[in-house]
Amino acid sequence: MNWPERILGDVCEINPRLPRDHGLADDTPVSFVPMAAIDEVSGVVRSMQQRPFLQVKKGYTSFREGDVLFAKITPCMENGKAAVASNLRNGVGFGSTEFHVLRPKAGMLPEWIYYFVRREVFRREAKRNFTGTAGQQRVPATFLAKYRIRVPPIDEQRRIIDLLSRAEGIFRLRREAHKKATEIIPALFLDMFGDPATNPKGWPKRRLDQVCEISYGLADKLDTSITADSGVRILTISNVLLNGTIDYAVERYCIPTIEQRKKAEVRRGDLLFNWRNGSETHIGKTAMWERDESVLHVSFLLRLRPDESKATPHFLWAIINRLRESGYFISVARQQINRKFNASELSALEVPIPPMHLQTRFRAFVERFRVAEAQLEDANAKADAIFSALLGKAFSVGSQQAAVKTAERMAVA
Repeated sequence: MNWPERILGDVCEINPRLPRDHGLADDTPVSFVPMAAIDEVSGVVRSMQQRPFLQVKKGYTSFREGDVLFAKITPCMENGKAAVASNLRNGVGFGSTEFHVLRPKAGMLPEWIYYFVRREVFRREAKRNFTGTAGQQRVPATFLAKYRIRVPPIDEQRRIIDLLSRAEGIFRLRREAHKKATEIIPALFLDMFGDPATNPKGWPKRRLDQVCEISYGLADKLDTSITADSGVRILTISNVLLNGTIDYAVERYCIPTIEQRKKAEVRRGDLLFNWRNGSETHIGKTAMWERDESVLHVSFLLRLRPDESKATPHFLWAIINRLRESGYFISVARQQINRKFNASELSALEVPIPPMHLQTRFRAFVERFRVAEAQLEDANAKADAIFSALLGKAFSVGSQQAAVKTAERMAVA
């Protein structure tokens, strides 16, 4: 399999213009693809829109059926936003000016180019060739035009693409199953306890400060040079995700005093509530620390330590995140420089408190679910790593045969 090597500029057109004889009237409906419509994980266009040609003929990037769309701006490019344009209204589409368009020439299938630019090694090289200022860096068209690609015969392209797409389809189903699984806990919460905003089951209400201790963390600026060897781990806003979980990959450390340790210590079962942030959607995001490791937290995160004779951490975690998702905290947060919902306001918040036996039952379910979820996440991470390695081998010199065999085994399995 010693495939010839070409440059992308020879095997596809880079950002071709809409021809003058396009034949589109101003009222002709065409497809419109904003950057947000492309799923960066699956490479699928999730929400294609339709607009009259008059609205998009100026100020947008044009493409046609079978073109490959490749995000050129950071961070979309690094995240893998790319797709093959398909099912376009009248065969024509328009989209963000932050797309590069790659139009395959004879002897080149669009899916071959799509998988090529989706590889992690390609995106790393593209990032090294960014131009522009911080926050507005882009991959130049000249980088694409000169990048070298191996070009097998069309039948071989088709065979490998089929195997890759079948393998990718398996991983996509895994990811979608995981996404659906994350909806189970909120659904169970509503079924067991009802919407806390309306309290349809008539549970007695109590102020939050009656069922948990609420406190601020460290207000001092952190020395970012501190490492794990000499410091204590500290949790910041970046550790608390919108889905109500902790991002354990974000690690920061500080050297606290004894008093600071006492003030900002986070234990297993403590909740961290984001009370102040420039982004409205992040106000009220709340995560639970579920490790035995003792850590600290910054002042922008309020620590809630439940009195477990009155409310379980899992119940309070679920009810606060439910209120955030319903828009409660955005609607009442004060607008100054940043949105705020401080400790006094959180303390005064009245929430329904159902009987402890129901809270305990909910807690047991969440804990069992977390175990299954962790196993699913681990399986998904391994599957993604395998597919990324497979993509790399499919385009590497001397590795194509091994990649094809691996893809064949995976597709059959």
